[in-house]
Amino acid sequence: MDLPGQSTPARAILIGTLCGVTASLGWAAGFVAAKHGIAVGFSPADLAFHRFFWTGLLLLAFSLRDGFRDLRGFGWGRGLVMSVLAGPPQAMIAYTGFILVPLGHGTTIQPACAALFGLVLATVMLGEPATLRRIIGGLTLIAGLMVFGAESLATIGSHGVGGDLLFATAGLFWAIFGTLLRHYSVSGTRAIAVVGVLSVLVYAPLYGVVAGFDGILRMSLFENLVQVVVQGILSGVLPIYLFARAVILLGAGRAATFPALVPGFSLIIGYLALGIMPSIAQVIGLVIVVIGFRFVVK
Repeated sequence: MDLPGQSTPARAILIGTLCGVTASLGWAAGFVAAKHGIAVGFSPADLAFHRFFWTGLLLLAFSLRDGFRDLRGFGWGRGLVMSVLAGPPQAMIAYTGFILVPLGHGTTIQPACAALFGLVLATVMLGEPATLRRIIGGLTLIAGLMVFGAESLATIGSHGVGGDLLFATAGLFWAIFGTLLRHYSVSGTRAIAVVGVLSVLVYAPLYGVVAGFDGILRMSLFENLVQVVVQGILSGVLPIYLFARAVILLGAGRAATFPALVPGFSLIIGYLALGIMPSIAQVIGLVIVVIGFRFVVK
């Protein structure tokens, strides 16, 4: 937390900002790669494997070093709960949503719902005050989400609404994850490391037994490498480290603004990489949601 009257050196501000922006770009690239992966034939389970297995392998060494028996003091029960909320199950819910709705829906609805449900849970579970600014931010987020819902009803149909609800559910999972981190006073980087390790030990064997790696093996080497690099590194390990550095250099309050950049970056990357042009409704909904973010994290 930044202390009143405390100044941050210009170099630290610059490095922290670069770290935060790059982390947001990595997360955004992960959304775009997931949409591309679904389009070319990967299943949500295939993408979840790429997203967490490679990250888990990279983080496994740290967990072994710091105490593997009780997951670095985290505990197996708590770790499994966190793995459901922020690991492969949560990711598969979101990836399934990309089967049903356009890129812009998922990249905006999920983080917006994470922020909205996070506000509610912080008030109910953590006893944080529901300030006027937070209420305005929450209502603004709802208004933006309603724009996406209206577009789904008007242009996609009931399955579009279902896709939106899947992303809303993924956002709820992430909000519960964040609330539990604060309740347990556990750092996000430590929890994500535990999620990665459990993904290697639990999800990967289950995936092998159920799917038999058939979905991955039928895809080309190039497409698999795209998912390994983007999902496993650029939107996996790298943003975790960079965002943690941004928090250290800028303070939690300033760093909290960077995830709000993810929806906009996702649309830009989606257009440049895949040629996906967002609709007018998606742009309007995104702008309203970003305004809501500003009220929420101020």
